[in-house]
Amino acid sequence: MGVPDMDEPSFTDSELDNHVKNALRAAIQGDNGFYNQLVAVIHHKERLVAEEVALLVTCLKAVTGAVSCINIVHHGTLLAAIFGMSLWNYGTDVMDALVELLVSLASSNGEYVDLCLEMLVVNFMPPSAPPAASYFVELLKQPRGLAKKTQVLDRVHSTLKDIANVVPLSPLRLEKIVRDRMPNIYTKEAFIVMYVENMLRLEGGAMGELVGSTILVSLVDRLIELDVEIAWDEILQDDFHKGMFDMELEDFEGHADHIEPDSNELTREALIQRFFCGNLVAEKLDSLMVLTFEHIKSCSESGRLVQVFEILLQSFQKTILTAYKAKFTQFVMFYACSLDPENCGKMFANVLVNIFVSGLNPEWRMSAVAYLASYLARAKFVPISFVAAMLDSVVNWCFLYCKNVDGDINPKSHKVFYAGCQATMYVLCFRMRQMIAVPRLKSQLLLMRIEDILGHPLKPLQVCLPSIVEEFLRLVKVNRVFSLPQSFPDYGLLESEHSRAFGGMERFDMFFPFDPCLLRKCDRYIRPNYVYWSMVRSTYDEDDGEGTSDEDVAEAYGGENGMSIPDDGSGRSYDEDNSDADEFDYSLDKMSITPRDSRFESRIHRFVQMPSKIRPSTSPESL
Repeated sequence: MGVPDMDEPSFTDSELDNHVKNALRAAIQGDNGFYNQLVAVIHHKERLVAEEVALLVTCLKAVTGAVSCINIVHHGTLLAAIFGMSLWNYGTDVMDALVELLVSLASSNGEYVDLCLEMLVVNFMPPSAPPAASYFVELLKQPRGLAKKTQVLDRVHSTLKDIANVVPLSPLRLEKIVRDRMPNIYTKEAFIVMYVENMLRLEGGAMGELVGSTILVSLVDRLIELDVEIAWDEILQDDFHKGMFDMELEDFEGHADHIEPDSNELTREALIQRFFCGNLVAEKLDSLMVLTFEHIKSCSESGRLVQVFEILLQSFQKTILTAYKAKFTQFVMFYACSLDPENCGKMFANVLVNIFVSGLNPEWRMSAVAYLASYLARAKFVPISFVAAMLDSVVNWCFLYCKNVDGDINPKSHKVFYAGCQATMYVLCFRMRQMIAVPRLKSQLLLMRIEDILGHPLKPLQVCLPSIVEEFLRLVKVNRVFSLPQSFPDYGLLESEHSRAFGGMERFDMFFPFDPCLLRKCDRYIRPNYVYWSMVRSTYDEDDGEGTSDEDVAEAYGGENGMSIPDDGSGRSYDEDNSDADEFDYSLDKMSITPRDSRFESRIHRFVQMPSKIRPSTSPESL
């Protein structure tokens, strides 16, 4: 057989097809002349002129017709050249010829399926090795770059579907490849975002039923990895003079260069700059969570949110619930619940209360009740009747615990009990006024035996965080809900050795996970359905200890079935569509907690010495 000159082709397509088949057979016998030329054409990486593009397309089509002659052992260099190609480096003619070849390879021999799938998954992103990475990062900012992205990714996904049609088991093999090839947290933001976009496109596509659960779990795992990398300890400092509900933005004092030394408050702009300037991990997490929110929204619109939420809930229990320093990932659950409070919202709360009541791992039970309390306190969309039902389950468990346990105060031995008590008081700090505005729920609250629990020899008021106890007792006194003994208020005002043992610095049991979210882009998804402390404060800030009628509170809160938050005086509508920056600034405004009461002020300053090395999402506004 003569060897045609690949540089100056003068043969027809059919002749080239025959030459390729013969070359593949000859290579097995050791005759590599034309085979090496074929590999060189496909392996060529330099910029191609028109004639070279035409030759490459012709060769790819010829190899497609000769896949039955390819041997994975003898033709390794050819296969390496094919699987080393990137769709991002070629025009549409080469792309089409290449993906056609991949489908033929996958259908011809099971040995090639994983190689074809992996090559397509690699093309979820442009080449990420320098200097190509920088080139594509800039290209994707331009219209022609976005057009290229569409051309490549449309072909990637259509080819994955074509391979699934000819190899029905390929989606099961694809899910492992997608998980294994997922970029690490140090990958450039543009690339990791693009990869996740493609993951979610798979989950929402034809193969979603087969690969969707793995994709969602892998995504949550990556979010958590980013989340725990954010080092709040570098931003915050100890402050031994503020209680949980007194944590204001001045707790960030001294962390921005342009703040005056005598300033008691860190401006919103300084906090944003401090947190986001150069914090690439936070920015990546923010972008990925927005992608996740948008995907959840699309699932809701297509009627499959409950199905997706069940997967997220399983992942939550395995990953987020057990993550010690999760700060933001949990808002994926919050947002999903806000889109379907009746199904997803109630499912989430029921799972949490069941873990607390029936779980075996004490730390997970404490985390679950903290999540439950934070969710019930912060979710504007949760009906107050459901809040009361969930709270009743927690209080009932605490009451039965008191009946079955003898002995005195012991934070270590009874930490799950104290976590339940602390969660109960925390929820009531946010929701008490709303509950007592509804006669039926007020009666239910009075029947919860909270007085018996707080008066038990285990003395939860001396163990739970003083700032929560202080605010709870203040509201009890203002609203005259319980007939607490006169000695009760003294229990919470002193940070005893017991409260330090249970709370203390960096303790898991200080964790209330749905504290205000400080991610810029995420804020607009959370804010419309989120209860800030200043919103609650506005309903009793002017009471001056005299209380408010049930009718007044009912009108302020919108009755039993929802939470209609009154205007805070800023003139801003909470459903108003504003820019991301404005919305984020507004969120920071709402981090201000707990009103000051002159009758308690002196005692607070004398007694409360609470350690507060607190992260914004694990602040004493949290458990």
